Amino acid sequence: MRVESPAATAGLFLFPISSSAIIPVMILITGSTGFIGRALIRQFSSIGVPVRALIRPSPRTPRLPKGVSVEVAVVSLADKRGLRAALRDVDTIIHLASAENQGSRGNLLTADIQGTENLVEAASDAGVDRFVYLSHIGAGPSSAYPAFKAKGIAEDHIRSGKVPYTILRASLVYGPEDHFTNNIAKLIHSSIGVFPIPSGGRTVVQPVWVEDLATCILWALERTDTLNQVYELGGSEFFTLQQVIETIMEATHRRRLLVPLSPLTLRALTVFFEGVIPNFPISSFWLDYFAVNRTCAVDSMPRIFGLMPARFTYRLDYLLRKPWYQRAWDSASEKIRSLRPRK
Repeated sequence: MRVESPAATAGLFLFPISSSAIIPVMILITGSTGFIGRALIRQFSSIGVPVRALIRPSPRTPRLPKGVSVEVAVVSLADKRGLRAALRDVDTIIHLASAENQGSRGNLLTADIQGTENLVEAASDAGVDRFVYLSHIGAGPSSAYPAFKAKGIAEDHIRSGKVPYTILRASLVYGPEDHFTNNIAKLIHSSIGVFPIPSGGRTVVQPVWVEDLATCILWALERTDTLNQVYELGGSEFFTLQQVIETIMEATHRRRLLVPLSPLTLRALTVFFEGVIPNFPISSFWLDYFAVNRTCAVDSMPRIFGLMPARFTYRLDYLLRKPWYQRAWDSASEKIRSLRPRK
């Protein structure tokens, strides 16, 4: 049966539970403060499934969804003993954590490779029933690109472990507060007249709406036939980087002249700006996303999960900057709601 994604018409929806559904007792989510992790937590909360968020130690307040009940375990992926304690009563792990979005500050070896190996070992000791891992289309241990290579090695650790797994390789994921469309929109907004793109770049991506990806993860947990399987997931449309940029310019009503630069020059400029500008929105890892084609069969999501993916061009309204007074009102309203006593 083909089902139209509820995310295409609403920002939040209830996960349909069948009478034969396999509902986890407790789910541990790593990378839960990322925009994919927050979407997942909201989905599980809406159906009453308890979630434990694994958060690495940090002086910053974790960005968990507001108004959602969630347990928190503050543990580093390098702390094997702490991981075993965090996995108490957990029967399902959804592993989203990665150092990619930290740019030059991130350590793929520590976070993605060794961290995954430690988590797999701890999951085996704790008797976890399923390990769900979010990877990339194009991931492989022999890849020339660090992010894809790290994901490929992490996949090997999962497959060689003792815990049944489900690996989902996704194309670029987009949605509110993502590091994909929002970063491009920020650069377009700050640029003056022109915008650089890789010359001759015909690399193709297949953007996936975050709520569609969250739905696929949830529905994968319903089925036993997804155990020990690897799936590639993409949206319903193919885009080159130039087409992505042009679509975002159209959505944000900001036009720039696209100036082709050689990939080597663009990478050198990115490394330079990343080193001198705090929180520069583009990293060398980010450029790797467009170094190889990130596509799969266009019917992968409907065929595997019976879900019609949302169209990229229809879901970019979150990129429009609201007037300052509307942002202030929204912020004040959110604070008032958070202060109300919960029933």
